[in-house]
Amino acid sequence: MASVAIDGPAGAGKSTIAKLVAKELQAIYVDTGAMYRAIAIYFLQEHLDPEIPEDVEKVCAEVDVGITYENGVQQVWLNGENVTARLRTEEVGNMASVSSAKQPVRDKLLQLQRDMALTHPVVMDGRDIGTHVLPNADVKIFLTASSAERARRRYEELTQKGEVCDIQQIEADIVKRDLQDSTRDIAPLKQAEDAFYLDSSELKIPEVVDIILKKCRETKAWK
Repeated sequence: MASVAIDGPAGAGKSTIAKLVAKELQAIYVDTGAMYRAIAIYFLQEHLDPEIPEDVEKVCAEVDVGITYENGVQQVWLNGENVTARLRTEEVGNMASVSSAKQPVRDKLLQLQRDMALTHPVVMDGRDIGTHVLPNADVKIFLTASSAERARRRYEELTQKGEVCDIQQIEADIVKRDLQDSTRDIAPLKQAEDAFYLDSSELKIPEVVDIILKKCRETKAWK
């Protein structure tokens, strides 16, 4: 099955772009970050520590993460509960950055992600899709933007929801997560050697989508 791997740091717009690309390609969008965030929710609600091996083992033994689609929209389930609306908080994102670096957590979700790519054309985004999850993806994109631009986007997203937030703190959190994600021992965030580097700092969403679609249509898999 044809596949597109979109990797990049937090706040680069991977999910937004991947959804639109998948729609144009008539493929399934797989938000791997949402799957890790679902597990992060469990860590938080059960007051477990990802730095304690016994807690990590407990989580991996007890959680069941699934993905369904309703009217073409991805829904993420944690032990039978739809947690989609809870995935995008800063607290969950920060926990996911730490817990997703643990090998048992990654092993828990890796096979599910690969199985989806075997049975459906997919556009999958995350931190290590092109380097680890789908190393043979037909198209690999490394999507990024400056930390200041990513903070601005996140600030606008939160304020539009009526949340009070500090843009400087948001950028500080982004820089911290970049460091965590790129220096972790297990599947660190990095650009795959055969990935196309795409900086979206000065680009609008339709421009980014068009660039990726052009890359897809240059390959036999997506023609």
